[in-house]
Amino acid sequence: MTGLIVCLAVLAAASVYGVVHRRKDGRVRVRAKDGDERLTAGDLGEPLGERATLVQFSSAFCAPCRATRRVLDEVAGMVPGVRHVEIDAEANLELVRRLNVLKTPTVLVLAADGSIVRRAAGQPRRADVIAALGTAVEPV
Repeated sequence: MTGLIVCLAVLAAASVYGVVHRRKDGRVRVRAKDGDERLTAGDLGEPLGERATLVQFSSAFCAPCRATRRVLDEVAGMVPGVRHVEIDAEANLELVRRLNVLKTPTVLVLAADGSIVRRAAGQPRRADVIAALGTAVEPV
């Protein structure tokens, strides 16, 4: 009987963890330290977008990275002056450490001046990326 109770307790704890993790994964949010950090074309290896830049940190064997790439390409194509830049996290460890990127995909939304406006760890939803761009892009 004790074994059954322990098994049910472990199953309940794992279920709670899974639900909490799933709700947090991919959520676009603001981090207090991000506003102080600015990225340049030299940091990214590509030019920044005229109005905003979507920076994606990916790795070779990351399945959600491919889906994130499609979402960010689509959103960047919808908004003029927005550019999508994908960075290989494994090849740019210094930048990954500097920006505290802990998992792939991680998406940073940059304003025109390169300041980090929003961040998402995990695969973000299209609607969340569009909303985050709304805070980064100044009206034309």
